[in-house]
Amino acid sequence: MQKPPFQLAASARALPGAPSPAAQACCGDSGHGPHAPGAAAQAGPERMRLAQLPGPYHCSIIGTCLGTGELARLMGRFIDVQGLDDLALHHEAVGLANEGGAVCKALGKALDQRHDAALRQFAKARDAAALAALWDEALHSGEVPGAYWAVLTHRHATQALRQKAFGDVHMLSHLVGAANRADIRRLVALERENQELRERLERQQQRAQEAAAEHASELGEMQRSLIGAHGQLSAAQAALQRAGGDGQGGDAQRHHAQADLVAVQTARRERAEQEAQTSHAEARQLREELEHLRRHVRVLGGELHAAETQLREAITDSEEGARPVAALEGQLRGRRILYVGGRPSSTPAIRSLVERHGGDFQRHDGGHEDRKGLLASAVSGAHLVVFPVDCVDHDSATNLKRLCTRLGITYLPIRNASVASFAAGISARPDEAGSGPAQCLRS
Repeated sequence: MQKPPFQLAASARALPGAPSPAAQACCGDSGHGPHAPGAAAQAGPERMRLAQLPGPYHCSIIGTCLGTGELARLMGRFIDVQGLDDLALHHEAVGLANEGGAVCKALGKALDQRHDAALRQFAKARDAAALAALWDEALHSGEVPGAYWAVLTHRHATQALRQKAFGDVHMLSHLVGAANRADIRRLVALERENQELRERLERQQQRAQEAAAEHASELGEMQRSLIGAHGQLSAAQAALQRAGGDGQGGDAQRHHAQADLVAVQTARRERAEQEAQTSHAEARQLREELEHLRRHVRVLGGELHAAETQLREAITDSEEGARPVAALEGQLRGRRILYVGGRPSSTPAIRSLVERHGGDFQRHDGGHEDRKGLLASAVSGAHLVVFPVDCVDHDSATNLKRLCTRLGITYLPIRNASVASFAAGISARPDEAGSGPAQCLRS
């Protein structure tokens, strides 16, 4: 973007009332933007350095390819970053990068180190067509930051390809906004679903209580009947013994009557025992269904709370500037998060969420386009592995859990690929995420 739709904040180095040099250098209309004739350097035998790229590219490179936490640590070596919000820090970095000095060199080195894997992948491209294909593939999978730095500095990058990449990254900001709007719609749907589940839970609890009372009454009646049957059976057996002891005192008709009574009482006892077992099984099933509903309501409640928190944060960001949520800040700052699977539509918003709270976001698609052989190396470098269970098949999820357990990496299965599920899972305490077996959250 060549001119931002907001008033740039004053630089921390600017005098009161004076225009900020960093702000003028960042995102401003310099008259020779990426679309201007001659803006892109010609392809050479080596990769281009950050200082060799036209100044207007610096804004999108620094904003897209470096996380705010990493940028703050790097800039702290050159300027006082205390009191600078993310926007002011970004302007300072772009302004100093345009000067082409030590800051520009340090930024380029940090970009090369952070995106080494993408640079090695893009180095295989032997012409502009192959380079464009790699860029389109990365754009589709959501792996934009490393690919953007790699394509802009590649020796085979043409001016047209750099302009295309610049425009694609600009449009991603609109996709993130669309994802936020989708989260708002999902928030409303979650509230409605949560209310319906609470009402269903209340009905199930009422049914379970009524069924338990009914079964208890039936069980008591069966037990009383069983006691009576035992008494009658004992009396019948005693009568038979007396009849046998009398020898010729009893007749055949009395013996048959006593035998019939024993058979009736035995059948009644067996039927009562079977009905008691059935009642116990039904009561146990109702209790299991009730507990399942309670767990589901708790999961939805956590997602609802996380979605509301992110919505409030998004509104606050747009009105007052970034204010990270404390729970997410504590779980994400300084940590590398590997996200396996997911959907391209929600991945940019999740990446933005992680980087806004000082984390380092990495993604692997689980093996659809990325090689599965790279998954082990990606997991070994992560602090936390997150995967949505609705986008990963059961075998892959089991293999991923086994790999994390073997490497001692904490993993977190979440219910689906939405930003709300991600935020709800991350907001939990680390020991609630788990580094061992975790239950399936598909329901």
